Amino acid sequence: MDHVAIMKKSWKLIPKILNGRKKIESRWGINRCAPWGKVKAGDKIYFKNSGEPVTTVAVVSKIKEFENLNPKKVKEIFEKYGGNDGISINNLKSIVKWAKKKRYCTLIYLKNPKEIKPFNINKEGFGGSCAWISVLDIKAIKL
Repeated sequence: MDHVAIMKKSWKLIPKILNGRKKIESRWGINRCAPWGKVKAGDKIYFKNSGEPVTTVAVVSKIKEFENLNPKKVKEIFEKYGGNDGISINNLKSIVKWAKKKRYCTLIYLKNPKEIKPFNINKEGFGGSCAWISVLDIKAIKL
């Protein structure tokens, strides 16, 4: 399966994926929504900043999923895995506050990241503000 992760440009995470500083893509949610339960080892994740073309691809090496989160569990996840997701955990208190309503977390371990020839995608049918798209083959949405 192929996936598109739409990133917040201001966080500047795609360069960190490419240079190896970001080894884990984390997704947090109030409900079980993509990528929860959809991503498997060996899948490809294509990355794009919001409003820009896809520029990067990486392979999934493993997945960890956490549910029934509370502030204590969120703190434990960030203490154990933080930093490898490319986000500094210097201010753990504010991170836990940000995630206080989150109940689900998916950690996606990345390997073999590489820059690719940029291309756009058709997000029609996935919702204009979706941040994760899963398809059998990227060719189905590649423009």
